[in-house]
Parts: sequence; structure tokens; C-alpha cells
Amino acid sequence: MGRGPGRDLFTKSSSPAYFLEIVLVSRLMILLVGGTSETAPLALALADAGYEVLVSTATDVLLDVGTHPNISRRIGVLDREGMLRLAIQHDIRLIVDASHPYAVAARKNVRQTASALSVPYLSWNRPAVLAENESVIFRANHKAAAKTACSFGVPVLLTSGSRHLAPYVIAAERAGVKLVVRVLSHPSSLEACRAAGVSEENVVAGRGPFSVEDNLAVMQRFNIGVIVTKDSGVAGGVLEKIEAARIHGCPVVVVKRPKEVTGSTFSDVEELVAAVISVRSGSGK
Repeated sequence: MGRGPGRDLFTKSSSPAYFLEIVLVSRLMILLVGGTSETAPLALALADAGYEVLVSTATDVLLDVGTHPNISRRIGVLDREGMLRLAIQHDIRLIVDASHPYAVAARKNVRQTASALSVPYLSWNRPAVLAENESVIFRANHKAAAKTACSFGVPVLLTSGSRHLAPYVIAAERAGVKLVVRVLSHPSSLEACRAAGVSEENVVAGRGPFSVEDNLAVMQRFNIGVIVTKDSGVAGGVLEKIEAARIHGCPVVVVKRPKEVTGSTFSDVEELVAAVISVRSGSGK
């Protein structure tokens, strides 16, 4: 008779402590707050390690996790009170924060929720890829980035999302330059563009990351003279934007990353899973 996974599991040890460990691991619910493309591999890695994972995302973007029985999902923006209720309702014992590195308010809500519940908080953060000595122009915030980008007097390509459109719309109108916005092809993003007054013909909808050729095509189509981006890391396609801008011959304005809050921060999936296992083993819960 063959030895399947279940047979191996129960022949490893016959001690009560071993069986208790299996039960406790299977019952542990982790809240994974998603917001980056690494959300799916993180969820799958944690689920494969034996944990139940509740993935929370603000929008219904594609989350390719198949039909893993240990993964469930909820969708919708949560304030601190909403996140706290969610965590209590599902008896969350550990929180992994994979919010976007620029999502300051969201990350604050997650940290405060973990603190209020006295549960471990682990942060996933993509490494930045641009340094101060790069041939780009760094600005501290969106208002400063908008002012600088529009000061060149040429069409601007904004690739930093749909959450901070107002400063760019205002600066472009004052400078009399065209503003082209590339956003996620999601109803909420397109509605944000309409609400901000960005004309439909100047909205490019799609889902990145985009290749060098993709970026060049947009730059050439709209005769772009300057590009604005965040340093969203390798997974965010920022290097492809920089290379496309170099080929096209236009400057790049980069909105600086918010300062990271100290704590348990990871950028490697295996290391994060190992930390979860270590935290749970140490807590005895």
C-alpha cells in the first residue's frame, strides 16, 4: 500500500504533543492585508505552511491563489474600527501587512489593530531600487512632485496611481500643460480620474507592471516630456519606467517613499514564513 501525505503525517510521531501541534496550527488564522503583487505568493506560502489565511484587499483586483482550502478573502476598504471588528470576528492571531509601501494610512491602521489586539505584526515591504544619486528628481510629496513636473512646460505622464490626482491636475492647469494619467483598469480608478477632472482621452487604463516597450508606447503616443512615478520596487516596474524615460529623453520625477516604521519587516517570502513559525512557536498559542 502506498504512503500518501496523510500516512506520513501520522507516522512521524505518536506523542500527544505532536497531534496537539497539528490541531493548533490548523486553527491559527492569519490576517494578510494585501495591496501589492506579492499578496498571492505570500498567501499561498502561509497556507502551504499549514495556516489559515484571511486575505483582505481594498479592491477586487485579481488574486491568483487558485482554490487553496486554507485561503479565504474579503474585499473592501476598512478603517481602523472596521479592521478591528474583522480581526475579532475571525479570531485573528497574527497580522501580516503587505499594504503598498506608500499606503501610509492603511499601514497605520494595520499596526494599530495589531497593537489593540496584542497580536504579532509582521510587515512585508518591497525594497526600494532608486537612490538619491540616481539621475532622477526626488520630491518629498505629491504636491512638490506635481509642481516640479509641470514646471518643464511639456506633457506630463503620471504613473503614481489614482489616489493623489488633485495636486497634478491643479499644477497642470496652472502651467498650461497636458496631464496624462495611467491608472489601474478598475472602476474606482477610472471614477477617481473623472472626479478629478482628467479628460477621458488622457487616461490610460491597464494593469502593470509594464515593460519598457509599453512605457515607450505611451510616451510616444502622447509626446510625453516628463514622467512622475513612485519608487515601487522591482515588482512595481519602476526600472522599466526609468529605462523608457532614458530612451525617450525625458526627466523622471520620483515621489519619495514614506519613512518606514521600525519593526519586523521582510522582503523575502521564505524568511517571512519562517518568522511566522518562530513567532507562533515562541508564543505557545
